[in-house]
Amino acid sequence: MDELDPTSYEHFLALRHHTIRQRIADAAARAGRDASEVEAIAVSKTVGVEEVLAARSVGWGIFGENRPQELGRKLEALEAAERPVRFDMIGNLQKNKINQVIGRVRLIHSISSAHLAEAVSTRCEARGIVADVLLETNVSGERSKSGFSPDELRSAIEGVLALPGIRVEGLMTMAPAGDADAARRTFSGLRELADELRGRTGLALRTLSCGMSDDFEVAVEEGSTLVRLGRCVFDPGYRLD
Repeated sequence: MDELDPTSYEHFLALRHHTIRQRIADAAARAGRDASEVEAIAVSKTVGVEEVLAARSVGWGIFGENRPQELGRKLEALEAAERPVRFDMIGNLQKNKINQVIGRVRLIHSISSAHLAEAVSTRCEARGIVADVLLETNVSGERSKSGFSPDELRSAIEGVLALPGIRVEGLMTMAPAGDADAARRTFSGLRELADELRGRTGLALRTLSCGMSDDFEVAVEEGSTLVRLGRCVFDPGYRLD
């Protein structure tokens, strides 16, 4: 970091990466957790290939995209990179876009229904692969958000786990914007639901993907193991207060 031009974008990225990791460590400590339990991915949906490469150079390892077309564009542009750049799919996934995603990402965060799980499984089986996925859960109950309701997930979980083309690694949720108390309730609700489902199914459900730029510290305090950070990583105008 000291070797970077202090006026450069890379210098900003490096400083911000350090600050974010420290904030995660502090939040984990407040909850009696180890910071090594929490992974952070850089959500690159609003930036270009050069910004992705710059972010990787300062320590970001996994990036998140929410549109299959943009995921494909970035992967094609990065084919010549010295090291492969790894992505997660974090956005809504339409059935007609599944083949653009499977086999190209580390993890799909957004399996939002049993029908989508079945469609992904079928397409993966046809290609002889297994996709690692998270089950998107609408813990807050907001109509604007997609995902299983907690009760829908309780009813569907055994059937989803039986699908041969996917491997369920955990759960994902999004909190209401601009309400820290509601965010905390949402994240703690996801943790409690995961605990319940572990007891029922015996599945580890190691990954709880929750927390974004505005609320990742609360998410870590409430048990998140994976935070999805975009603006606070890439935008110099975003303030981490």
